[in-house]
Amino acid sequence: MKQTIPGLLLLLAIMLVPSSAFANNDTNTETDTSAAMPDYTYYTLAPDITTNYVTQGKRLGYLRLQVDLMLLDPSMSKLVEHHAPLIRDAIITVIGQQPEARVQSLAGREEIRQACLAKVNELLIAETNQKLVTELLFTKYLFQ
Repeated sequence: MKQTIPGLLLLLAIMLVPSSAFANNDTNTETDTSAAMPDYTYYTLAPDITTNYVTQGKRLGYLRLQVDLMLLDPSMSKLVEHHAPLIRDAIITVIGQQPEARVQSLAGREEIRQACLAKVNELLIAETNQKLVTELLFTKYLFQ
């Protein structure tokens, strides 16, 4: 009986010690990781872009897509909003030059997305002297 009482007292003492005593109280690691992580934001071009693409034959090909732009800093969204017509025109121009096979394939869609991102960044750097768009995403992609 003498053996179980000290064991119980030890268990009770461990349970009463706050868990923060065992935790790592180094708060600098939490602030360092949050400061190192960028604060991304997304800007959706509205309304959706509807345009034609090159097809073989007499019929027209239509493409409707929704474009989201990933920005490194939320403060850049005002600049992107100001340049939204330029961005839309650049995307429509790139898509208008694409053949039907590229528009309708998954690999071609990725090539178009990369070309749109490059063209948008090229124009925005010329206008604002900074790279505003980190990533360009097609969140809706419908073709006919």
